[in-house]
Amino acid sequence: MPSKEERPNWTIWIRAARPKTLWAAVAPVLLGTAFAFGDDAFHALSACCAFLVAVFIQVGTNYANDYQDFAQGADTADRKGPLRITQAGLASPRAVRTAAAIAFLIAFLAGLYLVVRGGWFLLFVGLVSILCGAIYSAGRYSLAYLGVADLFVLVFFGPVAVAGTHYVQALAFSWPVVLAGLGPGFLATAILLVNNTRDIEEDRAAGKKTLVVRWGRSAGVALYGVCMAGAVVVVAASAMLAGNGWMLIALLATPWGLANLRTLGATSDPAVLNPLLGSTSRFLLAYCLLFGLGRIM
Repeated sequence: MPSKEERPNWTIWIRAARPKTLWAAVAPVLLGTAFAFGDDAFHALSACCAFLVAVFIQVGTNYANDYQDFAQGADTADRKGPLRITQAGLASPRAVRTAAAIAFLIAFLAGLYLVVRGGWFLLFVGLVSILCGAIYSAGRYSLAYLGVADLFVLVFFGPVAVAGTHYVQALAFSWPVVLAGLGPGFLATAILLVNNTRDIEEDRAAGKKTLVVRWGRSAGVALYGVCMAGAVVVVAASAMLAGNGWMLIALLATPWGLANLRTLGATSDPAVLNPLLGSTSRFLLAYCLLFGLGRIM
């Protein structure tokens, strides 16, 4: 009989998937689908497959990061963030690696339909996305350790996810959709900034050169503010280019974002920053829902 460490129950795996942050994967797909719907190009099966690809790449990345941070010594008993099942001994490294591989495989299989429908170049985009997720924090020259993860998140959780979702439905490339994708890209980056601000001391000790480690906590707060402002500018620019004032309803979420910014600037207490991670993720969802609703109206 496998031990508990080898076969943890399903609730442990859900916690390891970090559901509070999964909105960063879901929200861009919803926004891209709203733009497709507004262009009379909604395609339900493509939207569902894009959803599966986005979610399972994110889940696979979270599992891989759980294992890799443990292997690199970044996760210790003094960890301030949410539970990591490898570090906590709730699952063996091998089990977590296997879970990551399964999640990436599901994403790959869901993406095959999109490749058939939209073209072979999507296979390249998908494989690059999976590869970046799989090696996100694997070694000293990975995205997380070199401090370029913020750029990866901005691009892949923003324009790539939104424009990609729109493309597989409309089968047409749209620069306005790429612009709109920068909005969730900025806010997904803000989620990462909360995480890295909370973990600044652990990351510094582990040799992670995140932007917050390089430039300091104050810079992390400032960059969070830049991300909030960037998301606002994207909505305003999109509304202006489309001649659609309804898109501006996304700005109704702005007070929430400002409240999050004040919280980040006021404390470094993990007991506060852990909930802020979820709050920023939900803010991203609200932003995309309102933005998408405005596009449809």
